Amino acid sequence: MLQTHHDGLRLSGRTENIPDSQPEFKATRQNRRDPAMSTPHEMYDEAVALKGADDLEGAVAKLREILTIAPDHLDTHSALAVYLQKLGQNAEAVTHARKVCELNPQDFFSYTQLSMICMRCGMIPEAEDAKAKAALIRHGAQVKPPQ
Repeated sequence: MLQTHHDGLRLSGRTENIPDSQPEFKATRQNRRDPAMSTPHEMYDEAVALKGADDLEGAVAKLREILTIAPDHLDTHSALAVYLQKLGQNAEAVTHARKVCELNPQDFFSYTQLSMICMRCGMIPEAEDAKAKAALIRHGAQVKPPQ
């Protein structure tokens, strides 16, 4: 079950909670040979801890490291969108927020986050579009992910 962190980021917990649609992450934990090797979810937890210790740049570095081994890790893209926006790296923040919508296209929270990131980056038309998509999804409509 997904929980929400105080910044609005989704925390997925440990690999035991990985959906069947992401078996490669389960396999990573089950088949790893090096006990010191961390899974993407463990690395994500480390990034959240760095952010909690006010090391936002360290958290971003850890999240980027995750993408080298798990390029479609949803929670990582979601966190990067928020953290990079806070660091003023707006173009990259929006790119990660769009990736979240691409990976989870029928989740209204994904579009709500995209809307907020775009708004904070001064991209008002894009923010309004994402907000409208979030509302459509919330009412049961299917939408096309952002390009």
